[in-house]
Amino acid sequence: MTVRQYQVDAFAEQVFEGNPAAVVPLGAWPDDALLQAIAMENNLAETAFFVAAGEGYDLRWFTPAAEVDLCGHATLASAHVLYTELGYTGECVRFYTRSGELRVRREGARYVMDFPAVPTAPCAVPPGLGEALGCAPLEVQAGGNYLLAVYTSEAEVAALQPNFARLGEQDALGVIATAPGERHDFVSRFFAPRLGVPEDPVTGSAHCRLAPYWAQQLDKTVFSARQISPRGGEVGIALQGERVQLSGTAVLFMTGELFGLALQAPP
Repeated sequence: MTVRQYQVDAFAEQVFEGNPAAVVPLGAWPDDALLQAIAMENNLAETAFFVAAGEGYDLRWFTPAAEVDLCGHATLASAHVLYTELGYTGECVRFYTRSGELRVRREGARYVMDFPAVPTAPCAVPPGLGEALGCAPLEVQAGGNYLLAVYTSEAEVAALQPNFARLGEQDALGVIATAPGERHDFVSRFFAPRLGVPEDPVTGSAHCRLAPYWAQQLDKTVFSARQISPRGGEVGIALQGERVQLSGTAVLFMTGELFGLALQAPP
């Protein structure tokens, strides 16, 4: 059976910006090994798969190397496909995930995602982290399975030249580098070589940690942020207690079909 796949640039206002994600709507779940093989073949930071379930959709995300607990840009991309390609007209989309229920609503050209906020706490600088990033951070925080390395300026973060092999030796699935921004409240970069993603262009899950951290530093709860990867992308942020609202735009880049695989298309 032929199944359609979409590739969407998320947190982007035009193609070749933001973070590309593949989106595959399915009628039923196949073996996990097949989902992982498709993600590896796509070789994008994330491939999202969803299946209709009750009043929403079960949603899963795979990097080329592993399934992950939370992915912002592929969630945004999935909502974009539902609203613009599959005729979805609901007030919001409910996604059921390994991180609980996530809701995405459409506001004009933007999508607003309701995600869990992940607090961070100061920790000792792990051995080798500064060398792996190429510059010692001012401080390090831990948040879930990510490390947050704080720098003094946007220029410092932009100039980082990480050693990805050494970063992959850190006891963390991802490393966020962040600093105050010149035209934004803060900027960041995100590295996840252990997940097969050396540098991610724009990362929603990283901003779930960045929002609580910068709320304490700046004494505010609404932010403009930019991830200053080579592609780059803008993220709107509003911290609301234990939840964070992440907003951005998305653009469809291409559609294709997956042939000869044991997949069931949605009805």
